[in-house]
Amino acid sequence: MWDLLALALLLLRFSKKCGLIVLAVVIMMGCSVGVLDWVALAWIAATGVLLLIHAYAKPYRLCSLLTETLLVADAVALMLHLVPGFHNLRLLDGVHVSPDSLPFTLYYNFDKALVPFILLGCLSTLFVTKRHHRVSWQWLLLVAAVPALLWLATLLGGLRAEFHVPEWLPEFTLANIFFVSLAEEALFRGYLQQRLARVAHPAAALVVSALFFGAMHFQGGMMLVLFASLAGMIYGIAWMWSGRLWVAVLFHFGLNLMQLLFFTYPALRHLP
Repeated sequence: MWDLLALALLLLRFSKKCGLIVLAVVIMMGCSVGVLDWVALAWIAATGVLLLIHAYAKPYRLCSLLTETLLVADAVALMLHLVPGFHNLRLLDGVHVSPDSLPFTLYYNFDKALVPFILLGCLSTLFVTKRHHRVSWQWLLLVAAVPALLWLATLLGGLRAEFHVPEWLPEFTLANIFFVSLAEEALFRGYLQQRLARVAHPAAALVVSALFFGAMHFQGGMMLVLFASLAGMIYGIAWMWSGRLWVAVLFHFGLNLMQLLFFTYPALRHLP
């Protein structure tokens, strides 16, 4: 089921219709195995109706603005796991990647995976938009900023360098690409940064979206908020330069994977 959900998300970039067909199959599977109960199913149905209303309301500016606002609020609620009825699969519960790492819990999040479907209904250019071309050396600097940020976190005492390849790496990869990075990049870069860039300077849109992304991590403390905001700057630049949502997703996943393999994950257990 979860592989099919990932496939549905992958298909969205190429064929919205095919992605929705696969999603419909996955929703039926989710109901049959108890991942979705009747409350979640009703919420998904209501979201589908709202998406249809929004599609037909586009010629009417006020109505379109209202339905889009409701859909974005819906996406945020799903992102934050505020919608009842979703019984996400918990693969790991409080495991320690290493003795110096904080406990880590891994979920396959069905609710969060719905976010790109909703936002694509709000913004047809969610996955592909105008790019700001940059030369190779600038891209190399941006790639280098990923390990540089992790080393900065290490120097400030938030992480510690160490190497490990956990046996659950394949499950982490699937979950992090499709059910974490794609959903978050769709909201903060594909939608928020793109919308803001249409009414403000691209640099301001970049900073604001990165700050909102950092604020989403407030439960981890101010250090995590700071580094998530800096990471959001990297992902936002990758999106802005490429005009491709999946490029930002790959930068996001790349940072998470590099931390998992070469640093304490998700953070150092005993902060100074």
